[in-house]
Amino acid sequence: MNFIKNLQRQITVFKGDLFGGINSAIITLPQALAFGVATGFGAGAGIWGAIILCFAAGMLGPKIPLISGTTGPVAIVVASVMIALNNNINAAVTVMIMAAIFQIAASLTNIPQLVKYIPYPVISGFMNGVGIIIIILQLNPLMGHKALPSTIDTVLSLHQSILSLNHSAIFIGIITLIIVFFTPKIINKYLPSQIVALIFCTWLSVKLGLNLDRISEVSVSFPSLVKPYLDVNHLINYLPYALTIAVVFSAESMLTGLVADSLTKTRHNPKHLLAAQGIGNVCCALTGSLGGSAATMRSVAALNAGATTKISAVINPLLLIILLFKFSDFVAQIPLAVLAAILIKIGYDIIDVKLLKVIKYAPKDDLYVLFTVFFLTVFYNLIFAVGAGITLAALLYAKRVADKAKLVHKPVYDSDIMEYEKILESDYHHKIRVVHISGQFFFGSATQLISKFEDMLGTKYLILNYESDDLLDISAIFALEDIILRLKSQEVDMLLVIKNEDVLKQLKEHNIISQIGEDFAFLDEISAVEYAKKLLINES
Repeated sequence: MNFIKNLQRQITVFKGDLFGGINSAIITLPQALAFGVATGFGAGAGIWGAIILCFAAGMLGPKIPLISGTTGPVAIVVASVMIALNNNINAAVTVMIMAAIFQIAASLTNIPQLVKYIPYPVISGFMNGVGIIIIILQLNPLMGHKALPSTIDTVLSLHQSILSLNHSAIFIGIITLIIVFFTPKIINKYLPSQIVALIFCTWLSVKLGLNLDRISEVSVSFPSLVKPYLDVNHLINYLPYALTIAVVFSAESMLTGLVADSLTKTRHNPKHLLAAQGIGNVCCALTGSLGGSAATMRSVAALNAGATTKISAVINPLLLIILLFKFSDFVAQIPLAVLAAILIKIGYDIIDVKLLKVIKYAPKDDLYVLFTVFFLTVFYNLIFAVGAGITLAALLYAKRVADKAKLVHKPVYDSDIMEYEKILESDYHHKIRVVHISGQFFFGSATQLISKFEDMLGTKYLILNYESDDLLDISAIFALEDIILRLKSQEVDMLLVIKNEDVLKQLKEHNIISQIGEDFAFLDEISAVEYAKKLLINES
């Protein structure tokens, strides 16, 4: 009985993986062909890259079903690098291998854990930018013209492209757009609209004898080894490109892993994922195929079809090989305008519509970050955009935390001392002043708090009470030194109240305590106040 139940369970699991592999392969085929053409590697490199990477990363990666291949962000970055390398395949292979090695090296560190700390506005701005780039770059191919290398060039050429458009290309492109955008969900669930559009519009263009640019030739033979450049000069020159691609490969893979975790209610090892992707990309690069990452859309399609194990990531490339060998003549007839329309739909799907619906309610800081990343992504550089977005988000966060850091003044009143000092000063409470640092004392708040100590006229002893358990960063330590110097210049002695032993130890190591004197450091405020009173009485 147990044997039968176990067998039934295994059959159910395999059935889910089988349908997951088939469903994701149907989505992969048009996308891999389109991205291969868009990057300059060629349609064959796109489909073989999807086959090799998905198989290698699936076999070596985590147990969760992740379908790998070129994605929108990856395609845009690779296309930019290809243009910078003058479409030199050997140079591109060298860059890809370096990027893959960086991925493997990163898997040996804690870097994969950091992706979850990237702010959502940065991710949204980047994805929206990538979506718009894909749409803009495919406008010319949709009208029967060559794709231009940048969004700015494409936008500037649109007027001329419209005047000289290929009517056959725009006709078949519009039909493709209608199919991919308006296919009913019930049909799309079982047969993705992209594969419907690819098959029908290719057949229609051949049937009508339309004069169109087509894929023309897709190699069905196994790709051959490509020799990379191994001399030091080339490796140094290609380093920035390799780092750029490695970042996009890795970030896209890890984000897909997080999505898969949320759907499967499991938790994969991101280091394991990154290492498998790196090894897969090395295999792609050495064969001149287009590398990539774990693909969110294809992985979700596999999961929704019932996939539960990595077997689906093995079935996917096996099915692609069958399709490629069996239908290579048909694939060669696919019009580039059809691929352009499919990519426009992919670009639209990448756009973060969820955020756009609530954008008017979003905090201003988030909007600053989002639009900064978006415009830099579309009109300048993707990786610079992400770096600038993370930096801006960090600075704005630091500002918010710093704004919460306050100095709370608490005048000290003691009836005995007040009676004793009445003859010296009517406003006695300024002689001893307690200042609490409320909030974090770090580089963001330090500079703000320094200005509060500009004028301590009339104060003899200032008790600075740091109540937090957080260690100070170097900026805060230097700021504390600055405060001590400012107070000394005003002939004000500082007493420190540090309630945390680790913070006190840190200040001793940085010679802060020695600057004010060991006797002027306390663990509680009452002791500091009593000591200040004694000093004041002794002075009098």
